[in-house]
Amino acid sequence: MKSMSATPESSAAQVLPFVRRYAVLILLVALFVTLSVSTSSFLTLTNLINILNQNAPLAIIAVAGTLVVICGGFDLSTGAIFSVAAVVAAWVAVRLGNPALGLLSAPVVGAILGLINGLAITRLKIHSFLATLASSLVYGGLAVLITGGFLISVDDGSFTALGRGGVGPVYYAVIILGVFALVSGFLLNYTTFGRYVLSVGGNPEAAELSGIRVDRVKLYTFLYSGLAAGIAAAIGVSRIGSGQPQAGTGLQLLAIAAVILGGTSIYGGIGAIWRSVCGVYLLALIDNGFDILNANPFFKDLTTGVVILAAVALSATRRGR
Repeated sequence: MKSMSATPESSAAQVLPFVRRYAVLILLVALFVTLSVSTSSFLTLTNLINILNQNAPLAIIAVAGTLVVICGGFDLSTGAIFSVAAVVAAWVAVRLGNPALGLLSAPVVGAILGLINGLAITRLKIHSFLATLASSLVYGGLAVLITGGFLISVDDGSFTALGRGGVGPVYYAVIILGVFALVSGFLLNYTTFGRYVLSVGGNPEAAELSGIRVDRVKLYTFLYSGLAAGIAAAIGVSRIGSGQPQAGTGLQLLAIAAVILGGTSIYGGIGAIWRSVCGVYLLALIDNGFDILNANPFFKDLTTGVVILAAVALSATRRGR
């Protein structure tokens, strides 16, 4: 008679998909509860609102970056695009005396720079890692060139309203993040474009043979990533009231880390918007928790690195199976 009990292999096969799908949410909830119990400073309305608000620009970049990674690419230029868009916004606001036009110029500049990345990747056939690494250096130099290495301060209440204002206790940045994440999730899950993104990331050769214009899909994902960096830049420059050529330094790596933490496969074809947002706020809680507990910063970096490594290992396990 055959045994009806499940083998260890079959049990693992059932558990692993659940862990991959909800690991970041489980970790986020566990860390939230731990910090709530550990210190009274964490579970306050002011602290929680600040966490949401401060990390909204990064989350916007990570949301669009999810589409790029699902499509099989990497965008290492979002931090530099953020810097260029921010200084252009401040420059336009000061030189033309039009704060609204300055803020609107940031996403436009971001989309243009993202489009240039996409053209370099699809027309010149340069790998996205190398293309965006090179463009990040070019864009970073452009930000310094625009400002001359100095800050461009904007002393205008209408310019800083986007980054500092809100509806009741909810900042505009958080509202923009919510809308952008919902739109992006709809694009990925309920549109033809989203299906194409998943197909191209899963198997670009098969997608090409099935009639999908692979290069065009990749181009659009990088344009969207640039647009997101520009939107984030408009929020960031409005919040601090000045354009800084180094404002976006490191954002691209944090965004990619958050996307991978959210379970998006580094090999493409698998991912979800909501999990990337959870990845951003998991990193934010780690950072906030160590600050509140006044712990050694070395252990913060160590903890973050271990969590990211575990997420990559899960992704590699999926590919191996």
